[in-house]
Amino acid sequence: MSLDAHLDKVLYRHDELRAQLAAGEGLDSAAIPRLSRELAELDPVVEAIQAFRKGRDEMAEAALMMQDPAADPEMRALAEEEFFALKEQVPGLERAVQILLLPKDEADEKNAILEVRAGTGGDEAALFAAELFRMYERYAGLRGWRFEVIDASDTGIGGIKEASAKITGRGVFARLKFESGVHRVQRVPATEASGRIHTSAATVAVLPEAEEVDIQIDDKDLRIDVYRSQGSGGQSVNTTDSAVRVTHLPTGLAVACQQEKSQHKNKAIAMTLLRARLYERERSARDAERAANRKSQVGSGDRSERIRTYNFPQGRVTDHRINLTLYKIDAVMAGDALDEVIEALIATDQAERLAEMGAE
Repeated sequence: MSLDAHLDKVLYRHDELRAQLAAGEGLDSAAIPRLSRELAELDPVVEAIQAFRKGRDEMAEAALMMQDPAADPEMRALAEEEFFALKEQVPGLERAVQILLLPKDEADEKNAILEVRAGTGGDEAALFAAELFRMYERYAGLRGWRFEVIDASDTGIGGIKEASAKITGRGVFARLKFESGVHRVQRVPATEASGRIHTSAATVAVLPEAEEVDIQIDDKDLRIDVYRSQGSGGQSVNTTDSAVRVTHLPTGLAVACQQEKSQHKNKAIAMTLLRARLYERERSARDAERAANRKSQVGSGDRSERIRTYNFPQGRVTDHRINLTLYKIDAVMAGDALDEVIEALIATDQAERLAEMGAE
């Protein structure tokens, strides 16, 4: 199908939805919000199509004026100026339309569950994991998102073995989904007397938060264990069995939470984590064939994939998937410059998917 034929279909559907909602006949209470949501999603696409077609039509008119021997020389000069200005703008307007027409990831608008775990490197890996966790917390704050710590297992010296958080806001998963993978750090640890550079790692996983309608879990498939919460060094946090571990028997997935003093709250948080992991498991299985068919891919979301290196002596951050290097490590760790990496990852993913659409 040509681009114009595709655009005509979008415009037709937009007009159809407006007419249906205006008439309201035969629509039940469930259909109205569904159609309204579809219309709202198409509104920016229609605006982009109209801007693109207007620019293309005006460029064609300017080209005719330039070639008209009967036209006033001054008018031809103005038409020539307009033509070359539009020639610069129209490809960008066309690309904007194409990006809006790319298939949507159903999880993009969801909130996210962030999980950070210390990898190889002992105490230094745990310290780096804690810094990454704070980096995402700062980044969430800069974007006006809500960052709620779900669970954290600290080492007692400022590091974390693992920590998780729920990040709530507009388009959270869409912006953070490429952060999953192994993050490597190269620096001289504070405890290193000889000044040798050590390499450590931490693993990041970003999961879309799943609603109950996305993943339905049968109670008989769960085993729930309760135990006493433990702090760092084995010190008891409280004297009641408030910590909860939930195991999904069919898959063997297990999650635990001891952040809250209430067993009920810890169970609710653990269920949120379990639902997110089961949802991501389903998404991964569903997308495996599509991913295998892609010639290139920004990131598979595989936790074992090394995606980024933070080299403190050189002050650089390198994302290996897109060969991007920024010499502003402090700004990245503060969350301020993380958008530069994320925007580049999103742009690369869009370019790859556009190329695939063109090849089909």
